[in-house]
This record gives sequence, structure tokens and C-alpha cells, in this order.
Amino acid sequence: MRLTPEELAARNRRNVAIAAGLVVFIILVFGVTVLKLANNADDRDAATPVAEAGAGEAVQ
Repeated sequence: MRLTPEELAARNRRNVAIAAGLVVFIILVFGVTVLKLANNADDRDAATPVAEAGAGEAVQ
């Protein structure tokens, strides 16, 4: 079965649209992951001085 030039062009446009959608999805997942990791790092850094101060007082 031979495709007409119009059908080939339509298939190419669909392929480009699918590829663009996948790229956008990957960037979205990456961005959310980075934000969650940064938030967890901030929470850890905020909690660390409290834990170290408490442990240091118990030793003395």
C-alpha cells in the first residue's frame, strides 16, 4: 500500500506532535522531581541543626 504525499505529510506531523508531547512530559516530570528533591533537602537542612543541638546537649 502506497501512501499519498498528503498522507505522508500528515503522518510526519503526527509523529512530530507525539515527539513534542513526550518531550514536554519528560521535562515536566524532571522539573517536578527536582522541585521535590529541593524541598526535601530544605526540610532536612532545617531539621538538622535541631537534631545536632539536641544530641550535643545530651552528651555533655
